[in-house]
Amino acid sequence: MRAHLLYVEDDESLSFVTRDHLEMQGYQVTHCLNGQSAHQAIAANDYDLCLLDVMLPGTDGFTLAKEIRKQNTQVPIIFLTARSLKEDRLHGLRLGGDDYMTKPFSIEELILKIEIFLRRSQRADVPPPSEYVLGNYLFSHKNLELRLEDDVRRLTQKEADLLMYLIRHQNQVVKRADILEEIWGENDYFLGRSLDVFISRLRKYLHADERIKVENIHGVGFCFHM
Repeated sequence: MRAHLLYVEDDESLSFVTRDHLEMQGYQVTHCLNGQSAHQAIAANDYDLCLLDVMLPGTDGFTLAKEIRKQNTQVPIIFLTARSLKEDRLHGLRLGGDDYMTKPFSIEELILKIEIFLRRSQRADVPPPSEYVLGNYLFSHKNLELRLEDDVRRLTQKEADLLMYLIRHQNQVVKRADILEEIWGENDYFLGRSLDVFISRLRKYLHADERIKVENIHGVGFCFHM
């Protein structure tokens, strides 16, 4: 099922281009040009993610966010605005916003953020297993433990999060940039070096079972097999 996005933006040129890109990515987009039509859209439908311009004729994006949060405390909200004041950003986040993008923004970055927030919200809807069997190992993300028979290794939160990410994408090629955005929160050269260190640690921790491999895909990322 396609994710349904609410997009509220009064700039017709910007909204036409942005909506076109989002629909090309396979999203269903309900676009509103003002706060009044957004009120009606919020009352009529449930959305998987909301994109709200802050400066709107009539009702502003902050007010819309408060209205959305009364109905749904979980749906991700991303504010879009030409204003870059720290106070505005903090105010939006205090109202329950999940992120804040300043115009002009990169369409590619917006799409990446949408994908990340949708993955997080989808995982929140389905309780994950408490433990995972990885060949001869037993992995508990909740308890940060990797067990091999009677040998229990305590993992750091980052190690456990990275292993969990690889498990969720088993037998899929995952891009370095996607891992960094998901686990570290940003794609950065120096964080990339840190990622390599963490991958090496996981390989060492899992070396006792030869069926488990974290394959390096040159120039792209990694693929987890077991």
